[in-house]
Amino acid sequence: MSCNDIETELAKPTIKQGDGILDKTDWQGSQGASWADNWRRTDRSFGILTDRLLTRLRSLEFREVLDIGCGAGELSLAVARNRPAVQVCGLDISPHLVEAAQARGERFGNVTFVCHDASTWRPEDAFAPDQLISRHGVMFFGDPTAAFANLAAVAAPSAKLLFSCFRAPSLNPFMTEVARLLPQPAQSDPRAPGPFAFADASYVEQILSAAGWTDITFAPVEFPMIVGTGEDPVADARDYFCTIGPAARALGELDQDERQTFLTKLDALSERNCREGIVSLPAAAWLVSAQRS
Repeated sequence: MSCNDIETELAKPTIKQGDGILDKTDWQGSQGASWADNWRRTDRSFGILTDRLLTRLRSLEFREVLDIGCGAGELSLAVARNRPAVQVCGLDISPHLVEAAQARGERFGNVTFVCHDASTWRPEDAFAPDQLISRHGVMFFGDPTAAFANLAAVAAPSAKLLFSCFRAPSLNPFMTEVARLLPQPAQSDPRAPGPFAFADASYVEQILSAAGWTDITFAPVEFPMIVGTGEDPVADARDYFCTIGPAARALGELDQDERQTFLTKLDALSERNCREGIVSLPAAAWLVSAQRS
C-alpha cells in the first residue's frame, strides 16, 4: 500500500493526548513533515538511547529486522550498517518521515522503508522478521493489543521484540517541565496514545501477553535528551521546543502575550539546564523485550 492509499484511514478520528501530543493524523500531516525536516535534531536527542538499543542487539542473532515507527530511519540504518547481511525494513505511518529515511538510506542495499500503519501492515513478499525493534515508536497505537497481535502474526516463529518507551511523567522532565510552562496544560487519559501510554509496565505486559508475546522483561534506563548545542545553545533549544518538542503543537493555540511569556520561561529553563554548551533535560525509558509465543 502506498503512502497516498492510507489517507482515508488516517483521516479517521483518534484519541488525542494533551500537552501538544501528536496522534497518527498529525504524524501523517504537517507535524510529521516538521519532524522529517529536523531529523538531525531527533537523532541527537535520542542518540544515547539508540546506543542502548544497539548494545542490546549486538548479542542477538537475526536475519530480518522490522523497525516499527522508524521515523527518519536512524535505528534502521544503524542496524543495516552494522549487519550488512541482514535485511532491514523500516515502517512508519508518516510519508514525510519515510521519504527522509529513504533519502538517508540510498546507499544501503539491505534496508527498505515502507509507509503504512504497523497495526494493519502485512509484507508483500516473503519477509518474516525474526527481530522486531522500535525506538519510541509503539506508544501511539489506537488499539495496542491488536497492533502487537498483528506484528506477532507477520513475525517469524520465535521472533524477538525489543523496543523503548517512556517511563512515568515524573521521571521525564524533558516532557513535563516544558509542559508546565504552558498557560493551561491539558489533562488526558494516561493510557491514551502518546508518549506516556506505556509508562505502566504491568499494563504493557498485559498488552503483550494478550497479543501473543512471552518472556517479557523491562529494563529501566535513564538518559539526557539533548535539545540545544552550538554557538547559542539556549536559542537552539528554543527552536527545538517550538518546532518538534513536546509543546510545539500547543504553541499554535497561544495568543501573542501567552507565547512571549512561554518563550521567556522556556529560555530560563534552558539556561538552568545548560552545561558546557549543551542544553539537556533528563529522560527515563523502559527497554522492553519479548518473544513471539
